[in-house]
Amino acid sequence: MSIDDIARPEGRAQRGGDYARLSQRISEAGLLRRRPGYYVVRFATVGGLFAGAWVAFFALGDSWWQLLLAAALAVLFGQVALLAHDLAHRQVSRRRGATELAGLLVGNLGIGLSYGWWMDKHTRHHANPNHEELDPDVSPDLLVWSQNQARASSGVARFIGRRQAWLFFPLLTLEGFNLHVSGFRALFSGNLKRRGLEAVLLSTHVVAYLAAVFLVLSPGKAVLFILVHQGLWGVYMGSIFAPNHKGMPMFSGDAQPDFFRKQVLTSRNVLGGRFIDVALGGLNYQIEHHLFPAMPSVHLRKARPIVRDYCAELGVPYHETGLFASYREALRHMHDTGAPLR
Repeated sequence: MSIDDIARPEGRAQRGGDYARLSQRISEAGLLRRRPGYYVVRFATVGGLFAGAWVAFFALGDSWWQLLLAAALAVLFGQVALLAHDLAHRQVSRRRGATELAGLLVGNLGIGLSYGWWMDKHTRHHANPNHEELDPDVSPDLLVWSQNQARASSGVARFIGRRQAWLFFPLLTLEGFNLHVSGFRALFSGNLKRRGLEAVLLSTHVVAYLAAVFLVLSPGKAVLFILVHQGLWGVYMGSIFAPNHKGMPMFSGDAQPDFFRKQVLTSRNVLGGRFIDVALGGLNYQIEHHLFPAMPSVHLRKARPIVRDYCAELGVPYHETGLFASYREALRHMHDTGAPLR
């Protein structure tokens, strides 16, 4: 299954009657229509702030104030990553070639995130969210996501698993570095379609980034700038994606519900107004996003009452909570998951 199949409702094989009826309501509400004007403004705003931050970086020079700019750039890197996410889901445009090129420029060149690697990983996640064997986002690594994974863990994962709820946010400071490393590792996997182009763009980003930082800042400030920037970017990325599924029901083997229920039951919405919508890039409406990945993120808020009411009609649990409550639920799940190791 490709990300195109996930992004287009007509490309799904598992279109049961319940999902088909919901799709009709969403379509009749006009929420699947593209919003080019919205994305022009959003790309221009984020791109302008991104470019402005680097202009300010060079203007400030060798100053400790650069650490505040490092924090601002961490947020902007996250916002650029969210644009790459929307591109990958064909929310911006249906044109494959233009979308892939924009994704490579925004992801690989802009923030050093491999667009091809992430798109493959994210596609598999959308197809089987919270499935222990099929969802790469819950594959055991340093962290474990089920008690079965905890019992089977060894080495560092077993040590961390005992106290992973306490270590989760500190570990997120490494996520920015991990995203860069994962992209370069993917270049040697043979799975990337445009491996040469991805390699050139990723390398260009790293060389330009390091050259800028070490040419403008003294060595000590440069290292600290990188640690603050990449560390906070990792925390921000984790804070965007952790509330979406962590702590929600998980599946294994062939025991899965139909497409509609699988997407709703494994996802959590996060409420909090327009600020949360912007900060999380619309992914706080995770239920609607998983049901309709190609829906422009600006429409997800409008889709929420339609989906929520439809779930109530069918008696399907629809879970939404506040941002900090979502973190508590996720961390509680991680603590319970590590119980066999304590």
